[in-house]
Amino acid sequence: MKIGVHQIAFTVPEGAAGIAAELVRLAGAVEEAGVTHLSVMDHYFQMEQMFPATDPMLEGYTTLGFLAAHTRTVRLGLLVTGVTYRHPGLLAKIVSTLDVLSGGRGELGIGAAWYEREHRGLGVPYPATAERFERLEETLQICRQMWDQDNDGPYEGKHYQLAETLCHPAPISKPPILIGGGGEKKTLRLVAKYADTCNLFGTSPEEVAHKLGVLRRHCDDVGRDYDEIEKTANLTGPVTDTTAGDLEAYAKLGITTMIVMPPGDAPARYVTERVAPLASRVAEL
Repeated sequence: MKIGVHQIAFTVPEGAAGIAAELVRLAGAVEEAGVTHLSVMDHYFQMEQMFPATDPMLEGYTTLGFLAAHTRTVRLGLLVTGVTYRHPGLLAKIVSTLDVLSGGRGELGIGAAWYEREHRGLGVPYPATAERFERLEETLQICRQMWDQDNDGPYEGKHYQLAETLCHPAPISKPPILIGGGGEKKTLRLVAKYADTCNLFGTSPEEVAHKLGVLRRHCDDVGRDYDEIEKTANLTGPVTDTTAGDLEAYAKLGITTMIVMPPGDAPARYVTERVAPLASRVAEL
C-alpha cells in the first residue's frame, strides 16, 4: 500500500506570510517520507463543516504549480476539482500545463462540486445536482479528447460546445483521471466509464467493501475491467500507532493508496513524525 498526503488547511502560526515556506517544507517532507501523491483541495472558502469558512484557503492549481517547482517525484493533483469552477477546455489545458511543468506528474481529480455557499458567495453558477453530473460527464469526455493528439476536432455536447480541442504541448503522461465520491447511481458509474482511479471515504472496511461491490457491478454493466481502476481512500482520522494495522483490512479489499490529512499548523512536521513511519510500515501491504 502507498500513502498520499492531502493538505486541507493552511493555518500556520505565521499567518499568510508563512504559508509558502511551510509548503516548501511540506514538499520536502513528503518526498523524504516516500509519499507518492500530494494533493490540495479545490475550494475558495474553507469547508465550513470542518473549520471556519474564513480560515485561509489557496486556489488549487496555483498551489500545485508552486509545489511542482519544489518536488521531483510525487504526483500532484486536486482532491478534487469541482466541475463548476472552470470551463472544461480550460481545465484540460490547466492540468496539461501542470503535467508538462512537473515532468509528467499531473493528475486530474474531479467531482460534481457541492459547496453551495462558496458558489453563491463568489457568483459562480450552481446548477441542480442532475445538471452538475451531466456537466461532469461532458467534462470527462472533453478532457480525454483534449489529451488525444489524434483528435483536435470539435466537441458538441448539451452544455459545452468546443470548435477545436487543441492542446499543445501535449501532456507528458496523459494525466490519470481520478473521480472522487461514492455516489452509487451516478458517481461510481462515471468511475466505471471514464476514470483511472476512484477515491472513497475510508469510513470503515465494510462501507468501502460495499462501494467497491457497486463499482464492480457498474464495470460489468459498461464492459470495463474492474481491475484496471486504481482504488484509493481517505483516512478519516489522525495517524496513530494503530493505523498501520487498521489499514490491512483496506489493503485486502484492493485499496492501493490511503490518503492522510495533516493538520494546518505544522503539516511538514506531522509528515516527518507520523506519516513517514506509516508509509514505511504499510509498504508491504
